[in-house]
Amino acid sequence: MTYRVCFVCTGNICRSPMAESVFRARVEDAGLGGLVEVDSAGTGGWHEGDPADPRTVSVLEEHGYDSAHAARQFQSSWFARLDLVIALDSGHLKALRRLAPTPEDAAKVRLLRSYARPSPDHDPSTSASHTSSEGAGDDLDVPDPYYGGRDGFEECLDMVEAASKGLLAAVRAQVEGQPA
Repeated sequence: MTYRVCFVCTGNICRSPMAESVFRARVEDAGLGGLVEVDSAGTGGWHEGDPADPRTVSVLEEHGYDSAHAARQFQSSWFARLDLVIALDSGHLKALRRLAPTPEDAAKVRLLRSYARPSPDHDPSTSASHTSSEGAGDDLDVPDPYYGGRDGFEECLDMVEAASKGLLAAVRAQVEGQPA
């Protein structure tokens, strides 16, 4: 059974395609490519069909990641086929949980950076389905680099890479049915 993860930011041209590319590479490197499907979307449809922002593409390619992408808008109906919906900031988290058709679907939505700093009582076998608080705060947000310079895209990549390790451990535990 394929485990499906979707990363979501605002317009699906900066943060979420970056997270998608990085996580897909992590999944492939871990030998889970046939078991885990990774994609991304935006909360809005302003950029539907557009490629990723050129700065995102540049940073991804410089660091050895694939940059092929076409933006799309997240749809409520997708919850039925997704196992995990990863929000890039707390605004996306709230918007996605409001969009969820059921409480079970809302529980699938997590902040990416919540996987970067596990708590002392962290159990990796339950990370992909843990319940985080609504008010997780800006400290777990991946800031939107769109209106800034290239350094913001580099910072975004650093945050995405750091959180992807913990996310991979959580997803691996769900896929393999054992602690990572």
